[in-house]
Amino acid sequence: MAFSMGSTSNAGRRSRFRGTSSLAEINIVPLVDVVLVLLIIFMLTAHVMEFGLQVEVPKVKPVKENVQDLPVVQITREGATYLNDKPVNINLLASEIHRRFQNASSVYLRADRRTPWDPIAQVVATLGDSKLAINIVTQPEDQAEKRR
Repeated sequence: MAFSMGSTSNAGRRSRFRGTSSLAEINIVPLVDVVLVLLIIFMLTAHVMEFGLQVEVPKVKPVKENVQDLPVVQITREGATYLNDKPVNINLLASEIHRRFQNASSVYLRADRRTPWDPIAQVVATLGDSKLAINIVTQPEDQAEKRR
């Protein structure tokens, strides 16, 4: 697009466009298209956000101080099983407890709160089949958090 600066050579062309004004309107059709696409995307993903709830294990009040020298079965976030900080196969867990701790009638079960439920259930079932009582290790509730 060329502009004329008022020279005499373009006088004929200038007079032809003198009465018209320029059109400076915004085309809103692409804007409406983009807004409708975003609306559809939000409508489709809204139900997914409802099912993304995070569940945290509640903290419990300590009932009593019960400190015994019992074997500790630990389950990591990845599902690995340890007996007193030594890795152990879940199938050999009961026999290892009876071998290392002859008089043990119960164990402490300590699992990360982000551990999937399946490894915990497998350990509980294995220990239950071997007639061992299970004491689950929890975090005591903080009294300062309770007042809030």
